[in-house]
Amino acid sequence: MHRAPSSKKSGLPLHLKVALGFAFGMGFGLIVHFLAPGADWVQTVIHYAARPFGTIFLNLLFMMVVPLIFSALVLGVAELGDVATLGRLGGRTLVYTAAVTGIAVMIGLVMTNLFQPGTHMDPALVQQALNSNAGNAEAIVEKGRTLNIVDMLVDIVPHNIVGAMGDDSKKLGIVFFALMFGIGLVMKPTPGTLALKSALQGVFEVSMHLIGLFVKLVPYAVACFMFILCAQMGWGVLVGLGWYVVTVVLALAIHAFVVLPLWVKFMGGMRPREFFRGGQEALMTAFATASSAAALPVTLRVAEDNLKLPRKVSRFVLTVGASANHHGSALFEGVTVLFLAQVYDMHLPLGEQVLVLVLCILGGIGTASIPSGSLPVVAMICGIVGIKPEGIGIILGVNALLDMCRTSLNVGGDLAMAVVVSRQGGGQDAENETLGDAVG
Repeated sequence: MHRAPSSKKSGLPLHLKVALGFAFGMGFGLIVHFLAPGADWVQTVIHYAARPFGTIFLNLLFMMVVPLIFSALVLGVAELGDVATLGRLGGRTLVYTAAVTGIAVMIGLVMTNLFQPGTHMDPALVQQALNSNAGNAEAIVEKGRTLNIVDMLVDIVPHNIVGAMGDDSKKLGIVFFALMFGIGLVMKPTPGTLALKSALQGVFEVSMHLIGLFVKLVPYAVACFMFILCAQMGWGVLVGLGWYVVTVVLALAIHAFVVLPLWVKFMGGMRPREFFRGGQEALMTAFATASSAAALPVTLRVAEDNLKLPRKVSRFVLTVGASANHHGSALFEGVTVLFLAQVYDMHLPLGEQVLVLVLCILGGIGTASIPSGSLPVVAMICGIVGIKPEGIGIILGVNALLDMCRTSLNVGGDLAMAVVVSRQGGGQDAENETLGDAVG
């Protein structure tokens, strides 16, 4: 079946509209913060206009995440054709996730030891940040206390799939259930299961179409998010936490613009410029939504349409990656733990930093794919290594901006993973798929 020819689109491409929305929201927010800091009318605009619009936009995307993850992953497994192929693909994905996430965390730890951002903090600013964010920090700490590595691993196998669908922190349970469901379809090829596969293809197509409509709102949502961030925060908090922000952003940039391009070029056989040009829409959507799950439909589309990755591989790798492959989150968690140790004048020896490295790799896999999903994991790791988890209140003022940055790296890592796995184990699948499309 051939796609109907599409009419030529007019107007600016989406990524330029997103950039304009980003610039407008940031500029307007900074002007408002400078001219009327803390004014009642500003809070009214945020409370009754900007934040509701942004929340509705995110809810529209999250509403479709479960049917998209389930249908995409089941179809991806079913189209692989046999369990052995799934095992090879899953094994590569797991090894690459652990290895490259480990590199990301090491970059973060090295940068934090090099810049020592916690030693540059003014004690008065530390106390002010702790006091102003005490309520939010306590809620995050309480959530972090309920987390532990064993429970995170156990929760991968859900005892109630409906409950997992309603809990943003248990998306890995949906992934596991979809994997088992897809394996069942592969092992039981009957007219009934073939009809079910066809129905799931319909669910996937409807989900992608609806999300495609919702994504058109991204530029306006970005403007709202940046206006809220800048109108409330201004430059003051960025300046006060400047060393910390620079450390995180620079570490993210090194991984994004050095490690991933080298990985994509030498392991995936793709030119870095082609990779970034093809994936830019997904990266900007991730930045806007601060959620790998919310950006998943765009990530799937650009992988197929722009990067020309085989559908079987990209659906599997990207869907699993949105729930488990979080390079940026793991890096951020490592930097933040060491930063808080420095703020409290605690020296973490090499052995404890290695423990932080391992915990961040595992925590990155278990991090919820939602805005600020890393914070409870940071609180959990702080508790394990003996740092006051309440200190997380220090960084809450700049977390929203850093959340956008690390989510972009998360999605970039997912796309890079799909490129590499497609090259290492999906080349033949791509050829077969192309041949099948030509015959069809």
